Amino acid sequence: MGTYLNPGNYAFTGIRNDIYVDKSGLIRLVNETIETPRRLTCVSRPRRFGKSFAAQMLCAYYDRCCDSSALFDDLEIAADPEYADSYRKHLNQYDVIYLDMAAVIGAVDSMKDLVPFVVRNITKDLVRAYPKLETAEAFYDTLADAAALAGTKFVMIIDEWDAPIREAGEDHQIQRKYLEFLRSLFKNSGVTAKIFAAVYMTGILPIKKDGSQSAISDFQEYTVIHPMGFAEYMGFTEEEVRGLCAEQNGDFPLMKQWYDGYSIGKAGSIYNPNSVIKALRSKEFHSYWTETSASKSLMEYISLDFEGLSKTIAELLGGIEVLVDTNGFANDLVTFRGRDDVLTLLIHLGYLVYAKETKKVHIPNEEIRMEFAKSLREDRRDETIQRVRESDQLILDTVQGNAEAVAARIEKIHQEETAILYYNDEQALRSVIKLAYFSYRDHYIKFEELPSGNGFADIVYFPKKQSPLPLLVIELKWNQSAGGAITQIKERNYPQALSGYGGEILLVGIPYDRNAKTEKRKHTCVIEKMIL
Repeated sequence: MGTYLNPGNYAFTGIRNDIYVDKSGLIRLVNETIETPRRLTCVSRPRRFGKSFAAQMLCAYYDRCCDSSALFDDLEIAADPEYADSYRKHLNQYDVIYLDMAAVIGAVDSMKDLVPFVVRNITKDLVRAYPKLETAEAFYDTLADAAALAGTKFVMIIDEWDAPIREAGEDHQIQRKYLEFLRSLFKNSGVTAKIFAAVYMTGILPIKKDGSQSAISDFQEYTVIHPMGFAEYMGFTEEEVRGLCAEQNGDFPLMKQWYDGYSIGKAGSIYNPNSVIKALRSKEFHSYWTETSASKSLMEYISLDFEGLSKTIAELLGGIEVLVDTNGFANDLVTFRGRDDVLTLLIHLGYLVYAKETKKVHIPNEEIRMEFAKSLREDRRDETIQRVRESDQLILDTVQGNAEAVAARIEKIHQEETAILYYNDEQALRSVIKLAYFSYRDHYIKFEELPSGNGFADIVYFPKKQSPLPLLVIELKWNQSAGGAITQIKERNYPQALSGYGGEILLVGIPYDRNAKTEKRKHTCVIEKMIL
């Protein structure tokens, strides 16, 4: 065994000894690519979504210098009769080359030494394993000769493959040399199939683009936007989280509120494994993203000076889904042409969820909403500061019963932000409220269409435990009097749905109508207090 060649199964043994969710079905997908034109696989997903665990599992499974039967025989991959033969056929049958590129970066003095360091240390492990091996000038020739001596091809596993792309920033020379190294191994029709039975790369970003094409185009890529068959292996499924909560005495409803919201491919709800496991261990629910380096960069990205970005972040925080074009993203952290590229990066980082059917994004859950709200408060752009202040003031005016100020603010947003074609559309009216109150997160949890005795409340802002503010039930109506909007709230018996809430409720009716002479839409407001 070596550091880079056949690292053994120690890492996966440790994983199995802890809280564990069976993701061995991933092995079946990789096995299906062995010795086929599809042998090159790249799976990208956000930090803390189990990338390294998957890589270490594959190392333990393929590494021929250890016996991993005891680690896998009780897992899904061994129990499935349809794939039992394939499972046994490939178990511990290959020389494995394992690279954790984040660790490699930490081991070199300069990023310029990255590729020479990798070549030198893999070669050292190969010579130790195969003393008769004579090293060649080209690294891929050395690998080909080693495979011939071994009598078997390599399975190569690269964890955090994109770490050099991310760390190099705008140093295109370092990025180019690294990509050229990968091309020499994986885009070389003369040797790639001779050396590798399969390759599995995992990282945060999709493969860097060279112009409009992937820099290593022979890889089949699976991303959070296009996960295909890898969707259920991008994180924990809801069924798995429910099972963990039952097993570890965890609170599943709270787990769902905090960490659900990622919908990836056909897998349905996907949860961040890191946050789920930490919440189970600590019995505390909060944002664990602050413990990742990704969280440090959120403010940097959302404060970029692109037209419409500040408003878009406000919309997302308010709970509005936003249309995005993901096609032009360059798959790095520095090349941004506009708002859409920033939003696309945030999808890959896990801060936003992309709905393929609608091509819209939204903030997935309470954990990530906290990170956005925190970062937005630190944004020093005048436009952002103004938006936050106005939303904070609107909440204060609502609580203090300043109906005239509330009506004026809602009217301003309605007229500025809503296209005339959709002015009276129900979803547009709801979006106006959400955009106006987008800074609610400090004090409230938002519910839409809360079931009532007769119908649905438009939007309800339910105060958090530590908040001294009252509960808000808000209706924005067209061609009704302010009193009529409040009457409708009462007639629909919305407060009955809140009967378990023992505190103050503010019923906020905000109607508007069109002045036939001026074409202006005048908004009014009535705020009425109730005690339950």
